[in-house]
Amino acid sequence: MRRTARPATRFAAAVVAFAAVALVAAASAQSKMPKLPGPYEFKQTGDSPGKVTFNHASHVDESAPSCTSCHPKAFSILKAGATADGKPITHAAMEKGQSCGACHNGTKSFGFDDCSVCHR
Repeated sequence: MRRTARPATRFAAAVVAFAAVALVAAASAQSKMPKLPGPYEFKQTGDSPGKVTFNHASHVDESAPSCTSCHPKAFSILKAGATADGKPITHAAMEKGQSCGACHNGTKSFGFDDCSVCHR
């Protein structure tokens, strides 16, 4: 007489198989993540106390970057160092919560009271 697997056993096997497929898919998706751009150095202009270097690695989780937090709302994704509206990054704009000031407001992240944090 041939025995058949119980429904609970078949269900458990299906769950294990589904989990294995999900893990393989997640690993595959992770390997296809775009590599973050390297540091970008903004040119020193006007009375700026020094150049500012933006580094994606210090702003996002490299293993799961959330590009849409900044792109394309605040910054162009197609042109490095450009704001979404094409206007220059100024302290006046940041004080209004634009560009870097969207996060660097002293609440969500450090503010820009100390020039040497960004300008070097």
